[in-house]
Amino acid sequence: MTILTWEDAPQAVLADFVHLTEVQLRSKAEVEHGVFVAESEKIINRALQAGLTPRAALLQEKHLDTLTPLIKQYPKVPIVLGTSEQLAAVTGYNVHRGALATFNRPRPAEITPLLQNAKTVVVLDQLVDHANVGAIFRAAAGLGADAVLLTEGCADPLYRRAIKVSMGSVFNVAWAHLPRWEEAGPLLRKMGFTLAGLALRENAVDLLEFASNPPEKVAFLLGSEGPGLSRKALGASDVLVKIPMQNGVDSLNVAHAASLSLWSLRAVSQLNQSQSG
Repeated sequence: MTILTWEDAPQAVLADFVHLTEVQLRSKAEVEHGVFVAESEKIINRALQAGLTPRAALLQEKHLDTLTPLIKQYPKVPIVLGTSEQLAAVTGYNVHRGALATFNRPRPAEITPLLQNAKTVVVLDQLVDHANVGAIFRAAAGLGADAVLLTEGCADPLYRRAIKVSMGSVFNVAWAHLPRWEEAGPLLRKMGFTLAGLALRENAVDLLEFASNPPEKVAFLLGSEGPGLSRKALGASDVLVKIPMQNGVDSLNVAHAASLSLWSLRAVSQLNQSQSG
């Protein structure tokens, strides 16, 4: 294993970890350079278990023992040891969990092959909040969605904050970029999907009503907080679905809405199976 002290660490190794709090700068640079950053022992190990390739690690010494997979599988990967103060000086923030690693960025899936075997997908329409994107990936993994599809302008699912909120689920859920809605809508329908747009409209059907007799293949469309689905996404939807609210609350957080939509399909399906059995 290549363990480096802070004094011996080349600047080229530390460069991957500089300015982690500058979201726009990092998002662009990480995509262009084909890297992403994983934070905490658990997420680093989950990235390794998903078969992703590390480039470098920045750790407090106390985390060496729990990152033995990294050390054993990749003996040439440089691991730089530093104090909490030294880590903060490079990254720009207090690294509470004391462990960071950079990885080579995997390619998104090809959209057509991905959709051939999928039955339930979540489409994120211009969702710009990294925390919401990460939470939706976690829901997709836990509640059985086959894939997450991203329109142009969505937040990067491999940005550090999204990975952290997803608890590493972004490594285990297939995802791909969609073309423009003029192409995406027909493509999804060609692959057999019914496009169900989550929207608070008078003509929207109750989620439970939709889930009680769902189409064979469903694509749930979810829009950004506040604006909701874009005009083009609404126009592409085959059916609008709403989650009825009470006590003056107009809507759920988009990640909660995604979770409830996916859970409703599974819950109603299981209930129908138990009744028929």
